[in-house]
Amino acid sequence: MIGCGSGSSGAHGGLAAGAEHPMGLLIYPGGIEADFEDRLLAHLEIVITAKLRRDESFAFSWTQTQDTGGGRMKIWLHPSVPLSYKFFGGRQPAINRAWVDALMVSASSQSGLQVVAEPDQHADAARPARLAPLPPSLPPPLALPLPLLQKLR
Repeated sequence: MIGCGSGSSGAHGGLAAGAEHPMGLLIYPGGIEADFEDRLLAHLEIVITAKLRRDESFAFSWTQTQDTGGGRMKIWLHPSVPLSYKFFGGRQPAINRAWVDALMVSASSQSGLQVVAEPDQHADAARPARLAPLPPSLPPPLALPLPLLQKLR
Protein backbone atom coordinates (compact mmCIF):
# COMPACT_ATOMS: atom_id res chain seq x y z
CA MET A 1 0.00 0.00 0.00
CA ILE A 2 1.35 3.36 -0.99
CA GLY A 3 -0.29 6.59 0.11
CA CYS A 4 -0.19 9.73 -1.96
CA GLY A 5 0.37 13.18 -0.55
CA SER A 6 -3.36 13.90 -0.42
CA GLY A 7 -3.99 12.63 3.09
CA SER A 8 -3.83 8.84 2.86
CA SER A 9 -5.20 6.83 5.73
CA GLY A 10 -2.82 3.95 5.13
CA ALA A 11 -5.73 1.51 4.86
CA HIS A 12 -7.17 -0.03 1.72
CA GLY A 13 -9.64 2.69 0.81
CA GLY A 14 -11.81 4.33 3.44
CA LEU A 15 -11.68 7.87 4.72
CA ALA A 16 -8.61 10.06 4.75
CA ALA A 17 -7.10 10.47 8.20
CA GLY A 18 -8.77 13.43 9.90
CA ALA A 19 -10.91 14.18 6.86
CA GLU A 20 -14.24 13.36 5.32
CA HIS A 21 -12.87 12.53 1.88
CA PRO A 22 -13.36 8.95 0.63
CA MET A 23 -10.10 7.30 -0.41
CA GLY A 24 -9.87 5.18 -3.53
CA LEU A 25 -7.10 2.98 -4.88
CA LEU A 26 -5.05 2.98 -8.05
CA ILE A 27 -3.96 -0.65 -8.43
CA TYR A 28 -0.85 -1.31 -10.53
CA PRO A 29 0.84 -4.68 -11.24
CA GLY A 30 3.50 -5.89 -8.85
CA GLY A 31 1.41 -5.31 -5.75
CA ILE A 32 1.43 -1.52 -5.99
CA GLU A 33 -1.72 0.00 -4.55
CA ALA A 34 -1.74 3.78 -4.17
CA ASP A 35 -4.56 5.48 -2.36
CA PHE A 36 -5.90 8.84 -3.51
CA GLU A 37 -8.99 10.78 -2.57
CA ASP A 38 -11.88 9.59 -4.76
CA ARG A 39 -12.24 13.04 -6.32
CA LEU A 40 -8.57 13.18 -7.34
CA LEU A 41 -8.64 9.54 -8.48
CA ALA A 42 -11.63 10.26 -10.76
CA HIS A 43 -9.70 13.09 -12.42
CA LEU A 44 -6.56 10.95 -12.73
CA GLU A 45 -8.63 8.16 -14.30
CA ILE A 46 -9.94 10.52 -17.00
CA VAL A 47 -6.44 11.73 -17.90
CA ILE A 48 -4.78 8.30 -17.77
CA THR A 49 -7.56 6.67 -19.80
CA ALA A 50 -7.45 9.41 -22.45
CA LYS A 51 -3.69 9.06 -22.91
CA LEU A 52 -3.75 5.25 -22.95
CA ARG A 53 -6.58 5.26 -25.51
CA ARG A 54 -4.28 7.29 -27.76
CA ASP A 55 -1.66 4.56 -27.27
CA GLU A 56 0.61 6.94 -25.33
CA SER A 57 3.03 5.75 -22.66
CA PHE A 58 4.08 8.06 -19.84
CA ALA A 59 5.35 8.21 -16.27
CA PHE A 60 3.14 8.98 -13.28
CA SER A 61 4.68 10.17 -10.02
CA TRP A 62 3.33 11.33 -6.69
CA THR A 63 4.49 12.13 -3.18
CA GLN A 64 3.98 9.41 -0.59
CA THR A 65 2.67 10.14 2.89
CA GLN A 66 4.80 9.76 6.01
CA ASP A 67 2.56 6.78 6.95
CA THR A 68 4.06 4.88 4.03
CA GLY A 69 7.66 6.03 4.43
CA GLY A 70 7.49 9.36 2.62
CA GLY A 71 9.40 10.13 -0.55
CA ARG A 72 8.15 9.90 -4.10
CA MET A 73 6.82 7.04 -6.19
CA LYS A 74 6.96 6.78 -9.98
CA ILE A 75 5.37 4.17 -12.23
CA TRP A 76 5.37 3.70 -16.00
CA LEU A 77 1.97 3.66 -17.67
CA HIS A 78 1.55 1.88 -20.99
CA PRO A 79 -1.57 0.61 -22.79
CA SER A 80 -0.51 -2.99 -22.09
CA VAL A 81 -0.24 -2.44 -18.30
CA PRO A 82 -3.45 -3.54 -16.54
CA LEU A 83 -4.61 -0.78 -14.18
CA SER A 84 -7.55 -0.89 -11.81
CA TYR A 85 -9.33 1.90 -9.98
CA LYS A 86 -11.26 1.18 -6.80
CA PHE A 87 -13.44 3.99 -5.48
CA PHE A 88 -14.66 4.04 -1.89
CA GLY A 89 -17.56 6.42 -2.47
CA GLY A 90 -20.65 5.23 -4.32
CA ARG A 91 -21.16 8.40 -6.36
CA GLN A 92 -19.15 9.79 -9.25
CA PRO A 93 -17.51 13.03 -8.03
CA ALA A 94 -18.17 16.26 -9.92
CA ILE A 95 -15.52 16.74 -12.59
CA ASN A 96 -13.58 20.00 -12.79
CA ARG A 97 -12.61 20.47 -16.44
CA ALA A 98 -9.85 22.92 -15.50
CA TRP A 99 -8.29 20.26 -13.25
CA VAL A 100 -8.48 17.64 -16.00
CA ASP A 101 -6.76 20.10 -18.35
CA ALA A 102 -4.02 20.88 -15.80
CA LEU A 103 -3.40 17.17 -15.20
CA MET A 104 -3.33 16.52 -18.96
CA VAL A 105 -0.70 19.24 -19.45
CA SER A 106 1.33 17.63 -16.68
CA ALA A 107 0.94 14.16 -18.22
CA SER A 108 2.17 15.47 -21.57
CA SER A 109 5.31 17.02 -20.07
CA GLN A 110 8.75 15.40 -20.07
CA SER A 111 8.44 14.52 -16.38
CA GLY A 112 5.06 12.86 -16.89
CA LEU A 113 1.84 13.02 -14.91
CA GLN A 114 2.12 14.57 -11.48
CA VAL A 115 -0.62 15.38 -9.00
CA VAL A 116 -1.36 19.10 -9.21
CA ALA A 117 -3.60 21.20 -6.98
CA GLU A 118 -7.18 21.62 -8.13
CA PRO A 119 -7.63 25.00 -9.84
CA ASP A 120 -10.80 27.03 -9.43
CA GLN A 121 -13.16 25.61 -12.05
CA HIS A 122 -14.54 29.10 -12.69
CA ALA A 123 -11.11 30.68 -13.18
CA ASP A 124 -11.43 30.61 -16.97
CA ALA A 125 -14.87 32.25 -16.88
CA ALA A 126 -13.50 35.12 -14.79
CA ARG A 127 -10.71 35.85 -17.27
CA PRO A 128 -11.43 38.29 -20.08
CA ALA A 129 -11.78 36.74 -23.51
CA ARG A 130 -8.63 36.71 -25.58
CA LEU A 131 -8.39 39.11 -28.45
CA ALA A 132 -7.83 37.77 -31.92
CA PRO A 133 -4.15 37.62 -32.85
CA LEU A 134 -2.78 40.63 -34.65
CA PRO A 135 -1.96 40.22 -38.33
CA PRO A 136 1.70 39.58 -39.07
CA SER A 137 3.72 42.78 -39.09
CA LEU A 138 5.28 44.18 -42.19
CA PRO A 139 8.74 42.91 -42.99
CA PRO A 140 11.55 44.96 -41.48
CA PRO A 141 12.79 47.81 -43.65
CA LEU A 142 15.54 46.95 -46.04
CA ALA A 143 18.93 47.83 -44.57
CA LEU A 144 21.01 49.54 -47.21
CA PRO A 145 24.57 50.77 -46.84
CA LEU A 146 24.67 54.53 -46.16
CA PRO A 147 26.45 55.50 -49.46
CA LEU A 148 23.82 53.64 -51.49
CA LEU A 149 21.03 55.17 -49.44
CA GLN A 150 22.42 58.68 -50.12
CA LYS A 151 22.47 57.99 -53.88
CA LEU A 152 18.80 57.01 -53.81
CA ARG A 153 17.77 60.31 -52.23
